[in-house]
Amino acid sequence: MLSRTARRATETILRGLGMLALGASAAVADPVTVDQGPNWTTATRTEFYSQDQGSQMMPLSWLKALKQSGGKPFLAGSLGRYGYLPNPASPTPGLPVGFTVNGTGASTMVGMTCAACHTRQIEAGGSAYRIDGGPAIVDFQSMLQDLDTSVGGVLADDTAFRRFAVSVLGPKPTKDAKAALKSALQLWFLRYDTLMKLALPTPPWGPARLDAVSMIFNRLSGLDLGPAPSFLIPGNIHQAAAPVRYPFLWNAAIQDHTQWPGFANNGDAILSLARNLGEVFGVFATFQPTKSWYGTDFLDNNSADFPGLFKLGGLMRKIGPPVWPWSVNSKLASQGMAVFNRATADGGCVECHGITPGTPRFLDQKTWATPVLNVGTDTREYDVLALTADTGVLNGATTLLDRTPLKPIDATVAILGTSILGSIEQYCIANPITCATNFLLPDGPGGRPPAASILQDIAQELPLFQAQTSGAYESRVLQGIWAAAPYLHNGSVPSLAQLLTPPAQRVASFAVGPKYDRNAIGLAATQTKFNYVFQATGCDNLNSGNSNCGHDYGTSLSDTDKAALLEYLKTL
Repeated sequence: MLSRTARRATETILRGLGMLALGASAAVADPVTVDQGPNWTTATRTEFYSQDQGSQMMPLSWLKALKQSGGKPFLAGSLGRYGYLPNPASPTPGLPVGFTVNGTGASTMVGMTCAACHTRQIEAGGSAYRIDGGPAIVDFQSMLQDLDTSVGGVLADDTAFRRFAVSVLGPKPTKDAKAALKSALQLWFLRYDTLMKLALPTPPWGPARLDAVSMIFNRLSGLDLGPAPSFLIPGNIHQAAAPVRYPFLWNAAIQDHTQWPGFANNGDAILSLARNLGEVFGVFATFQPTKSWYGTDFLDNNSADFPGLFKLGGLMRKIGPPVWPWSVNSKLASQGMAVFNRATADGGCVECHGITPGTPRFLDQKTWATPVLNVGTDTREYDVLALTADTGVLNGATTLLDRTPLKPIDATVAILGTSILGSIEQYCIANPITCATNFLLPDGPGGRPPAASILQDIAQELPLFQAQTSGAYESRVLQGIWAAAPYLHNGSVPSLAQLLTPPAQRVASFAVGPKYDRNAIGLAATQTKFNYVFQATGCDNLNSGNSNCGHDYGTSLSDTDKAALLEYLKTL
């Protein structure tokens, strides 16, 4: 056993490497990879972690040169202090899971991909368990804010800038090179700092949550549609104060609707591309369009990597639900299955969460139904869907398949839809064979001639987005649900055991972090990672963004039935 002095010295070294972060008391050993089916292998996992999709947060050389407030490299510990996970197989050493690069030389850009937000690691019994496609337990807002602070500090201090310039440009940069670097950094900071100051809320989202839809809307309409050189329309940026938990990715490809309010049609490769293109626009893809969808000027400033997006779509179809890695009481689980499938007056679990056929998609692709229902939960996300924005350069824009022009002030979701559809149209016009090949799912019919009309294929999928009844959210098939805490769409309930508790009796606050409770099936009561406590509101404030009200199903079951149901949910 190490002496106290030796232990402290070891912890100091580990903190310097980023292996101990934000109050963690010990480094966790290499994670156990949970069984996620025969199609999810070491090779697919490695590709998922590093596959680029065209996100361009900032030049890689800048990120490597930036420092934390204490002077350590910003990238120290692969950003583990925010909950991001190390990626030893990364083509760019030091970048965590889901952080990618594109471009070459001085133009190499670092960005993010789905794996950053959809790779989970939990800790139980002294071991860590890796769950791919699981909702990440990361503090995205703190990372965004700290990056803003770091760049702002470089620009505010001449000595800091000189050190930054030497790191980026080399030991003896010329005066002109330093001036050009500073000008580029100032423009980047103007855009990024404007977004952060107007969008990030107080209190913060906290670990394991973010307001993704608001940030996509803000990023697209606030940073891309205004006049050069900044392209800003600050009035389009709204506070992103409707945080939700990250969804899990397994089975996502075969849902007939997606996004928590269910406003996005889903279920085949075309709709998968549309969904993921909107996502990459939200995580810093370069997108500075014009109204002319048919000229080369539109795609010249669109950094979305369509082949990469197609690859990611294929990888997501291979991620299977995680298998519970511990023992199960099979007799109790069998009793729980009967509870799950039991018909009740107010609807049993299977009615909303069972596997039933959904809306068929392109080429009669089969889907699972994703009921979109109001079960009395928090309504704040619908405020986001009602937002409008100045369409800027896209005023009057249409697409080939949607001839309704955008108005000077239009629904932000309409601006997003036009941008996504126009981008896909233009890419497929230029690359018809690639689109035709990738729009056929691996298990779908083959031999379709390349000359088939890609635009007609896309037309079958319209509209991409559709309005929903306020307060209604998707009810997904529950395979792997044990690995998706916290629960409800806004992450306001820490465990499945708490979800079976009447809303008035649910805990009003709980710590958030990776430590896992195998009995309650969810977040452990004591956490050491983030020193963050989530504060919920109750049924008296359904529009707070943090209400833990609603989903009363199962709350009146006997203790015996609840125990059986929880045991069964481990097996899904």
